[in-house]
Amino acid sequence: MPLFNLNTAADYRDAARQMALTGRTALARLLAEEAADRTPNPAEAARILNDFPALEPLQED
Repeated sequence: MPLFNLNTAADYRDAARQMALTGRTALARLLAEEAADRTPNPAEAARILNDFPALEPLQED
């Protein structure tokens, strides 16, 4: 697994993509949220979050 140097929004976005590709969708969403927080453009931040949808909360019986 590659090591990531996460300093910029692009770094977090790239890491989110990598996590999504490997099936780690929850981690991908967390990384995407950080990327969006570090993005000064609100439209770009919304696009990033849209690319990595939030998971539905688990329902307990």
